[in-house]
Amino acid sequence: MVADSSRIHTQLLSEALQRDPELDVVSWNADPRGLLAAAMAGDVNVLAVSSALDGHPARGLDTLRELRAACPGIRAVVLLDSRKPEAILDAFRAGARGVFNRDSSIEMFCKCIRSVHQGQIWADSADVALVIEALASAPRMRLPAADGVNLLSKRECEAVQCLVQGLTNREIAERMGLSPHTVKNYLFRVFDKLGVSNRTELLFMTLHQGSNAEDAAAPGPAATSPAGIPAAASLAALLKAAEAGAPHAQLSLSQAYWARRTEPADLVRAYMWHLVATKRAHEGGQFIAKQMTPKEIAEAEQQALQWISRLKKVFPLPDPV
Repeated sequence: MVADSSRIHTQLLSEALQRDPELDVVSWNADPRGLLAAAMAGDVNVLAVSSALDGHPARGLDTLRELRAACPGIRAVVLLDSRKPEAILDAFRAGARGVFNRDSSIEMFCKCIRSVHQGQIWADSADVALVIEALASAPRMRLPAADGVNLLSKRECEAVQCLVQGLTNREIAERMGLSPHTVKNYLFRVFDKLGVSNRTELLFMTLHQGSNAEDAAAPGPAATSPAGIPAAASLAALLKAAEAGAPHAQLSLSQAYWARRTEPADLVRAYMWHLVATKRAHEGGQFIAKQMTPKEIAEAEQQALQWISRLKKVFPLPDPV
């Protein structure tokens, strides 16, 4: 699948690749908002994605990070307009298995696609040297343990605090005075530093560390988690957001109670908030469906089934305990 910086570039590059009998190019509507769903639903092996999409310089890399978390089996080649070192490093940090410069030929691009599909890394010697130098000069990262959140900057900790309270990226952006795009980049850096892949895993880590801190603390001032979030407040803040009617907070609270399960009532609370979130989501779905045609509804339902099928393979439900 090709996702170039514009609709016409995507079409031209796709048509050029289709001339290679060894490549089967999956078509899509060239809408960046649906790229992730289209890649997962289209049985794609390799995604060739521009670092810039829809006029945004880094949207392609943001999409690649999301794809890497949701469907790690898809390998990606990032199309670069620049040979700047930071552009190359950012592509590999986002999960690219190859970087390709537009100055090269279509024949070489086809070879790049086939090599990445076979499990190889595609980069010229200068790019490889750049990556090795970056690894050699970077400070050694510790594996996130009980004090893993200490790796975060002050602003990253603020973003984590907002996330624990059940805020969306847009709400976090408004509170911190940032753009939603900047908040998304903050959270991706947090995920990389802490070794988690999504908001739910980060929430569980925060609640778990807060609970450990609370257990280990001596009588006195209230214990806090390594992120500076009061241990008891992590769950309480999420509860407040859920009670205010935020469906995403209700679902996160259900998952948090399920992860904790320190008392029998936690299981009841987990299922109760799951039912609340499910009902709210169903009501929201009915409202959206009223604005759609039967054909659009059928198309959405088919795409949803494909998503669910793939996600079950990537993120299977845990066995009951």
